[in-house]
Amino acid sequence: MQIIGLTGGIGSGKTAVSNFFSDLGIDIIDTDIISRELITNDKSILDRVVDTFGNNILNSDNAIDRKKLANIVFTDKKKKQSLEKILHPSIRNEVNNQIHQLNRLTPSPAYIIVVIPLLVETGFYNIIDQILVVMADEECRIERVRQRDDRNLDEIRSIISHQASDKKRKDIADDIIENDSNFKDLQKQVLKLDQKYRQSQD
Repeated sequence: MQIIGLTGGIGSGKTAVSNFFSDLGIDIIDTDIISRELITNDKSILDRVVDTFGNNILNSDNAIDRKKLANIVFTDKKKKQSLEKILHPSIRNEVNNQIHQLNRLTPSPAYIIVVIPLLVETGFYNIIDQILVVMADEECRIERVRQRDDRNLDEIRSIISHQASDKKRKDIADDIIENDSNFKDLQKQVLKLDQKYRQSQD
């Protein structure tokens, strides 16, 4: 079973790409979803995050406001590292558990997708075999995030500046998907890679 690490900057279209792979019957492990579930369901992690960042990151329901937390960690490198120390060991354990479960299936999948938005920054390289990077023009990414997250331009540019550069992503990529066009073109690229990944296991 081949493990494909899917990554890309904010607004590049990672979710659209992973959804297309999912539509093809490919199993998806998404570290963003794992992170959200840990913060929501694991009280020990929730308590550590609140102790580190303060009660002001909580909303009226005493749940963590992810937008407030993101605004903090993407403008303060030390805070970002503090959050990573809390979350990443548990995220890595859960990813490994899910990979192990999928690998035990009979027959095991030809390949799976692990979505790791901050792959370059966090170094999850040892759990994946191939790296697939989703690329998109920065202005296109900004507009997507503005529509999706209701963030202002300064917030979005700050997040982009604190993520790895496109060059760094290209340097580690085994495959690249360009997402500057439309869903039909995106789907064609996914179908082509699906064939490639399946054939590599034949």
